Amino acid sequence: MDLKEEDILGANIGRHWYYRSKAAALRRYVSGLQPKRLLDVGAGSGFFSRHLLAETSAESALCVDTGYPSDRDDSVAGKPVRYRRDTGPTDCDLVLMMDVLEHVDDDRSLARHYAAKVPSGAHFLVTVPAFSFLWSGHDVFLEHVRRYQLPEIEAVLRESGLEIVRGAYFFGLVFPLAAAVRLADRNTSEPRSSLKKHGALLNGILSAVCAAELPLFPFNRLAGLSAFVLARKP
Repeated sequence: MDLKEEDILGANIGRHWYYRSKAAALRRYVSGLQPKRLLDVGAGSGFFSRHLLAETSAESALCVDTGYPSDRDDSVAGKPVRYRRDTGPTDCDLVLMMDVLEHVDDDRSLARHYAAKVPSGAHFLVTVPAFSFLWSGHDVFLEHVRRYQLPEIEAVLRESGLEIVRGAYFFGLVFPLAAAVRLADRNTSEPRSSLKKHGALLNGILSAVCAAELPLFPFNRLAGLSAFVLARKP
């Protein structure tokens, strides 16, 4: 996840409409898998893996991020969370790559690197920012290299040795408004995040809009701010 956005939202990140809704979409997308051991790549605080530990039957999480100053151990809901700068081969059965691949020059190499570390049958849940025409100072601020359309990120994972299970866009209902804001900002090179803290009323409205989208989310291959892809190692 993007640590710069976590710095902006602080301890309230779990209540912010964007991350709250994204966590709900993640939970829905992997609900049929019943994963037990999570590998969270580029995890930062481990927000998404910690959410799955608290809300599902997942039993443990291994959070990997080169930005950690040192290795440490923690727990969520009595379940272990290990924070590591790197990992060797692991028996994790669900790999999370939440807004990671857009930060690296060689996205295929990174996906292939972690595919080699998990057993056959392990699933990957990957999210990336969608649509190159939405590029703006927001992407510059977050140090993105690119944005993706669904067929593009699916091709990256397929060429990394994974089988595509399904893909969809999320944040489709807020897409028109967000696109208008991003397009208005696209001609400025000033790095700045478009994610902001909101009052309770606006935060509640945006959360409700995204919650209303969830039933249709798995079928949305038209438009959205984020692309979700579920893949599997053969």
